[in-house]
Amino acid sequence: MSEGTSTDDRRRFGRAALVNVLGNAVKIAVEGAAGVAFGSVALVADAAHSVADLVASVVVFLWGGSRYETADEGHPHGHQRIEPLTALFVGAVIVVLGLNLLRESALGLLEGAGVTFSPVLVAALGFAMLDMYVVYRYTAWVNADLGSAALSALVADCLNDIYTTVAAMVGILGVYVGYPILDPLAGALVSVLVVYQGVEIARENVDYLVGAAPPEGERRRIVEAIREHAEVEGIHDLRVFYDGTDLEVEVHVEVDGSLPFREAHDVETEVVSRLRGMEGVGDVHVHLDPSGLGEWKDAPESGDGGERPSE
Repeated sequence: MSEGTSTDDRRRFGRAALVNVLGNAVKIAVEGAAGVAFGSVALVADAAHSVADLVASVVVFLWGGSRYETADEGHPHGHQRIEPLTALFVGAVIVVLGLNLLRESALGLLEGAGVTFSPVLVAALGFAMLDMYVVYRYTAWVNADLGSAALSALVADCLNDIYTTVAAMVGILGVYVGYPILDPLAGALVSVLVVYQGVEIARENVDYLVGAAPPEGERRRIVEAIREHAEVEGIHDLRVFYDGTDLEVEVHVEVDGSLPFREAHDVETEVVSRLRGMEGVGDVHVHLDPSGLGEWKDAPESGDGGERPSE
């Protein structure tokens, strides 16, 4: 990625994160005021959910863009892990807020709902849905090119916001038709969805942070790309794992042992360049071996000179 492209991507990332900050702030103000004024647990729960979203989007805005910083002496592999760490924080905040909202909803069910219906509540929820839909569409549009884990978390958050607001609307309409118990019930449903969303975001980004292996399809894609090179006769000791949201590849590539050193070096360079040019691949480490020799670490402990077949 060129410096100009990286700067432009970071600028677009920042704009998308800022749109989320502003969208959530406006939603909190409108829903919170209406919910408190008319005693709606569902609206207050939905507004409180957006407080978590606001915190998350502020963190993404201030911190998430670090992924676009180049590698330096203190971070020789770059800053790719900053982004999933940011997204993990988003997930954790959402889970904590969701559990708190679930408690408030349970209290409403036990003690009775004190909500008073007003068209203002319906208008506030309608505005909230429109607000989040605009933010969702814009963030998804930007992230279609950037492929950011942090923005993906915000996109999922926006979509869940729309679902939870629909649930809150059901609760308010229940009050209107004479079933006020639907308000805390809607609040409880909102809370469960919030917790589920946070857990899913956290689970996905933990894999990025701990260097987990990618799905088998990603590994197969790497193998096929290496084998496409005409001089490659085999591969072994392949390791593909996440370094942040990027894939890091370590592999031993087998070539004809009679190749001149310079030609062998060119093969290595071409394989590395090919892999680094693939979508989602970051760092690549290739070690060349003469084909057919095997490796000492592949031999059985009995020392019988056995050899693991190439992949």
